[in-house]
Amino acid sequence: MNVFFEESGSFKAGSVLSKQGDAFQVELPGGRRAKVRAKDVLIEFDKPAAGELLEQADAAAQEIDLDFLWECAPADEFAYTALATEYFGATYGPVERAALVLRLHGSPVYFRRKGRGQYQRAPEEQLKMALASLERKRQQALVQAGYEEEMKAGKLPEALKDKALGLLTKPDKNSIEYKALEAAAAARGISMPRLMLECGGISSPRALHEARFLAEFFPHGTGFPPVEVGALPEDLPDAGDHVQAFSIDDVTTTEIDDAFSIEHLADGRVRIGIHIAAPALGIARGDTADTIARTRLSTVYMPGDKITMLPDDFVDAFTLKEGGLRPALSLYSIVNRETQEIVASETRAERVFVKSNLRHNTLDEVVTEETLAAGTGDYPHKDDIAVLWPFAQALFEKRQAARAGYGLRREVQRNTDYNFYVEGEQVSITPRRRGSPLDMIVAELAILANSTWGAFLNDHGVPGIYRSQRAFGAPTGPKRTRMQTNAAPHEGLGVAQYAWSTSPLRRYVDLVNQWQLLACVEHGVAAKLVAPFKPKDADLFAVVQGFDETYTAYADHQRRMEYFWCLRWLQQEMRGDSGEPRREFPATVVKDDLVRFEEVPLLMHVPALGVHARGTRLMMEVMSIDELTIEASVRMLRVLDAPVVTSGEQPEEEAGEDEELIDAADESAESEAEAQAEADAGAEASAEGNAAQEGGSEEVQQSEQHATEPRE
Repeated sequence: MNVFFEESGSFKAGSVLSKQGDAFQVELPGGRRAKVRAKDVLIEFDKPAAGELLEQADAAAQEIDLDFLWECAPADEFAYTALATEYFGATYGPVERAALVLRLHGSPVYFRRKGRGQYQRAPEEQLKMALASLERKRQQALVQAGYEEEMKAGKLPEALKDKALGLLTKPDKNSIEYKALEAAAAARGISMPRLMLECGGISSPRALHEARFLAEFFPHGTGFPPVEVGALPEDLPDAGDHVQAFSIDDVTTTEIDDAFSIEHLADGRVRIGIHIAAPALGIARGDTADTIARTRLSTVYMPGDKITMLPDDFVDAFTLKEGGLRPALSLYSIVNRETQEIVASETRAERVFVKSNLRHNTLDEVVTEETLAAGTGDYPHKDDIAVLWPFAQALFEKRQAARAGYGLRREVQRNTDYNFYVEGEQVSITPRRRGSPLDMIVAELAILANSTWGAFLNDHGVPGIYRSQRAFGAPTGPKRTRMQTNAAPHEGLGVAQYAWSTSPLRRYVDLVNQWQLLACVEHGVAAKLVAPFKPKDADLFAVVQGFDETYTAYADHQRRMEYFWCLRWLQQEMRGDSGEPRREFPATVVKDDLVRFEEVPLLMHVPALGVHARGTRLMMEVMSIDELTIEASVRMLRVLDAPVVTSGEQPEEEAGEDEELIDAADESAESEAEAQAEADAGAEASAEGNAAQEGGSEEVQQSEQHATEPRE
């Protein structure tokens, strides 16, 4: 005897070996033996054999008309045997009975299982809806298969043209478009981005990298909602005709945050003004503009583009552009020109006349240490720059003395910076002297303002957002830089406190600090009672945390895009866009297998480089570049020259400059955040970037990693 039974939701047949009580010992066609309870047995039969019954029943089940079967079934719950009589008539055998069970069980749209051998037909309305759904899925499967075939052939389906970037950034993985792309890429044996690039779904790898960033941090686009610029205080005074301010920035800078002025006083003194754009005068905590700025937290920089923190109308209203009175928060320092000591300081909110916007691109070659020493050259604000230069040098030396007190070495200035200029899909990368007099002037005055205003907030008991850096363990131990709401030393910069305050158009923490500073200016000792952020304000801690995380992500994107454009520059050189094609490029060993290309700010690990001293110049061959993964394959061709090292010494570059590169290669997220910030402040980065040469400090790491940031 044979039995047809149900086991674990499936149906099987086997030969009965024995029966004990209500259980059968059954041998299946494959030889496996199983114990089957009598209640699980649906059919007992002698012929055909168990294996043959399953084969015949499977074939017969496919021939059963489901629609007719549904019509034959009663509305109430029924046993399959009752339906067998209705469908097959009086003459049917075990094959037909098994086929009916398989068909009923395999058609949940038509019939619902109510127990072993018990079923109930689906209500008519539900059946119609289910069948319509199945038909839609069938049609979608056909469409998906069509998409897949087109993409495997290297053609982008028309329906995917507006969805390509979305499928690679934040896709709906249940959509037929994504499933088709995934299947086509798997069939071709390549990644989905590469397939989409080959099909023309994305215009370039650059478009994909930028779209991924925007999808994560600007999912609703980079535009701004309508918002009006707030009115300035009616009693905001004018600085007076004696203040003729000028700024020093890169030619591409539009968010001009800082400007300077010089007024000669009696007894060999000068009053040096540091004027910072004052958007806090037109933005109130909690208003629409503040909500926008707090959401973005910073301007995002990348070669060839930027996403501003504030709407263009706000930038235009508060940037320190030349030719008019501009609202500013000013720090005036009275300086003894003979000793370069600061005699007194004062902070004011006022309107300042900005006479000139000077640009590094036109002045760096003219304003040098030599021309300043000789008093030669003809350029705007020559006399003012001649006053600021020795003052900046004195500030620098004062910081070096403070650094020495913290057990740190003297700063080592790198000589080369790089500017990226992007037009379409082409890039030009031009070297720019770093640590020039103009760089040092802007950097030292920015550090002075941030340090002085940090003390100003602390003296008034008003909380602010500070950058602090202290050593772990011994004074020469590793440094950790952090953001906090109370004043603390920044050992790398050699200052007693450091509160970001000089870039309020592009950094939210600077805007917050400016609100706090304005409260101190207006209310004096009562400022802590009326300042937008009170002591121990939990919302201020939330700003710090949110800014740190977001700023790090922005900096990481900028670093990634700088690396991308360096590889694009290599591609252009290999194609010969600017001359003869070439594949060989000089580089310098930084440490172990890490090399720095000499013509662009590109650091790269080279496997199997061999053992070379730091500073060794090598000729590298670029074998391949993958812009999708932002990777390149290079190998060493030959040694160009090695540094001369006397016994017991190390190359000068090893002792200072390349420590920055080693730290930069570690890609510390914290260092990248600081790097972005200081470059945003303009040439401030050039001094701050070198301000802490010890143990992987934040300012050191920034200098190579973000030497390419726009001078804004």
